[in-house]
Amino acid sequence: MKADGQLYLDLMKRTLTNTIYRGVPVAWVEGQPVFDTTRREHGTPWLNIAHTMVSVRRLDNLQFCLERALADGVPGDFIETGVWHGGACIFARSLFKAHGVQDRTVWVADSFQGVPTTTAGSHPMDQELALHEKNAMLAVSEETVRENFSRYELLDEQVSFLSGWFADTLPGAPISQLAVIRLDGDLYSSTMDALEHLYPKLSPRGYVIVDDYGIPACATAVHEYREQHGIEDEICFIDPYSIYWRRSTGSSGW
Repeated sequence: MKADGQLYLDLMKRTLTNTIYRGVPVAWVEGQPVFDTTRREHGTPWLNIAHTMVSVRRLDNLQFCLERALADGVPGDFIETGVWHGGACIFARSLFKAHGVQDRTVWVADSFQGVPTTTAGSHPMDQELALHEKNAMLAVSEETVRENFSRYELLDEQVSFLSGWFADTLPGAPISQLAVIRLDGDLYSSTMDALEHLYPKLSPRGYVIVDDYGIPACATAVHEYREQHGIEDEICFIDPYSIYWRRSTGSSGW
């Protein structure tokens, strides 16, 4: 990729995270409306007009994983489960464009209704989180996400939407291979659904990124799945709250 391609990707990061125009932090997360450039680069505060909650550091990690997969010839697409305004998926599509990649799809998987309402049958840790109470902020419509892609001129045939709860959409998703999986579903159930139905499609040397590892419910699902399937690939920290690992040629995931 040429230097101007990297300049384009750096600008995408600053725009998607809104470190350019800045904004007002979401009060229920931060409690005080103060913008701090250093903190925003590490993911806080969440801004009311940004297209992603993902930090610059986490977008750097996404770029690393995607570019490493491309350089090593790892076959497959990219998927994010839980996209909010679509920022990380928009960035992934921009990276494919910068590298001239025309044979990989960005899969945008979300309920577009927020997180599921917990019930008596939900995992106890999900019940305790009760994140559905924040759906007024978390729920972003598919139409809005599509419009966000269009604003960057990145809504095309290499972007596909999986609309609905993960338990309903992921089992039959028309995806053959994945090179990078990015999980951002917060809950135990959402994380486990994604791992169960997507990890078997992850190519050897492909990457798994877990945005919400700092949430105990999510971390529990990750460790239970890894233990159940004998996955011993090294977990690497992106920051204190998110992780990734690279699938070895010997780990099954089945």
